[in-house]
Parts: sequence; structure tokens; C-alpha cells
Amino acid sequence: MIVVLAGGVGAARFLRGAVRVVPPTEITVVGNTGDDIGIYGVHVSPDLDIVTYMLADVFDEQRGFGLRGDTHMVMDALAELGEPTWFALGDRDLAVCAARTGRLAAGESLSAITADIAKRFGVRTRILPMTDDPVHTRVRVLDGDTEREIHFQEYWVRHRAGLPAREVRLHGASSATPAPGVLNAIEEAEAVLLAPSNPVVSIGTILAVPGIRDAIAATPAPVVGVSPVIGGRVVRGMADKLLPVLGAEVSARGVAGLYADLLDGFVIDDADAATASDIAALGIRVETTATLMHSPEDAARLAKVALTLAGRA
Repeated sequence: MIVVLAGGVGAARFLRGAVRVVPPTEITVVGNTGDDIGIYGVHVSPDLDIVTYMLADVFDEQRGFGLRGDTHMVMDALAELGEPTWFALGDRDLAVCAARTGRLAAGESLSAITADIAKRFGVRTRILPMTDDPVHTRVRVLDGDTEREIHFQEYWVRHRAGLPAREVRLHGASSATPAPGVLNAIEEAEAVLLAPSNPVVSIGTILAVPGIRDAIAATPAPVVGVSPVIGGRVVRGMADKLLPVLGAEVSARGVAGLYADLLDGFVIDDADAATASDIAALGIRVETTATLMHSPEDAARLAKVALTLAGRA
């Protein structure tokens, strides 16, 4: 069994490749839920849905979110009524969220609902939320002359990471527990992979749930990460805005430093080969390769490199 910590589009693309290297049923995804938000009266789980849609081959690659070919009649109607629609949801995407919301209100767990949604989309990979407890990533920003704290989605989607960030916190983390199956999956894994996701608000958020980081540190399985930074730049997202908040360099070396207590191996892009010796000095085996995933074939090749470094492929 392979465990992959995942959040966002980069992780979903990586997983699309991983299921071409090992059987989908041999992979367990632990997904970030710090991005979850209540909006338009529904509970949205963006990272869980991105992974589900990508593995089901229905993800809208052009827009970078949602379902391919979706309509947007509800958002258009809300806009006509004067409602803010900065967090755009397609109609079918909204239906998924509405179903999730109703089932949560009826007392079902997020993990049970996530598993059922994945099954209905024909996804054979096991997808687990990091926790069933309500947690929310919030960012303290400088807005003009005033510091205020806002939900991560408002920071990223509404403001496009345009406000200077001062702090990132996972509200509710101290009282959260890993979702059922998460710790067992890590303990029984043959390899644990940290996908090329934002190290602050995706992987870092998952690791902030009490028990998960300790479980990964204690597992006898090899732990291999894939850098989301190439040549000092992020491929997608706002990690370059948030890594400095943690005092980390925007580089493959900086990301490796955040995971140094966990990693046995780290995959970096060829463009960052000059930093390999610095990363190796942390006691981490390093493999360099092309890490951009333009196609499912690119993603499969990258996943194979990571799994080979973990001794699994």
C-alpha cells in the first residue's frame, strides 16, 4: 500500500500518474481539508474534490477547478441578484457540495461521504480526509495599514494572494484527530509520498493534525517527497508568498528543510540539481528529473521516479 499526502492540482496530477504505475487500489490518499469552506449554504471540500475529479478524468483542466463541461447557471443567477460570486462553483460541482452538506447535517462523517462520492465517480483509489473534524486554514494579512485574519480561500481566490501574508494558522487543529484509517494506512504503508503540493497550506496543513506527523516520522516505510518548486519558482499556487512566512527559502532546498525530519528521499527538478548536495547534507537521498507534468505520461514518469526512490517501483 502506498500512502500519498495530497492537496491541490499538483497533487491530483501526480496521483493521475501514480495510478498508471501501481494499481489504483494500492494507493491511499490523505487529503487536505484545511481549505474547506462553507459558502452559498454548502460545504465545499476543494482538495478532496480535485483529487476525485482528476482520478475520475472529469476535472476541468482549463479552469483549474471543477468539472469539465459544467454549466454555471446558479452562479449567474446569484450574480444577477447582487450576490458576490468570487468563489465560483459549477452547477454539478455545487450539487456534489450540496449532497455532502446534507449528509454532514444528518450526522455522517466527512470520511464516509468522501468515500461514497469517490465510488460514485468510479474512483478505485481510497481517498481519506486528513480529519473528520472541522478545521480551517486562515491567513493573517496586511490589508492597507490594518492586519486582519481571513479564510485561506478568501486570501487565495478572492484576493489572488495579493495581500502580504504575516501568519498561517490551522484553526481547530489542536482538538482535531486524524480521520479513521489515516494512521493505520501510514503504519501499514510500504511507502509514504509527499506529493508536489503547497508545503505550507497543503502538506503542512495535513502534518498539523496531531498524530499524523508523528506517525510518518515513526513509520518504517520510506518517505519520499516531490518538490513543488522548480528553479526558485512555484509551478502553480502561492507557495512563494507563504514559504517566507515560515522563514523558509523559496527553493527545493527550502521545502526539503521543512520536511527534513520525515524524508528519506526527495525528488527535485533538473533545474535545481545544484542544490542536491545541500539537501543530501540533511541526510536525504536526492533524485533529479524533469518534474513538470504537462501530461498524464509526464505524471506517470515522475511518480515512477518517486516510487523507485522509495524502493516500490
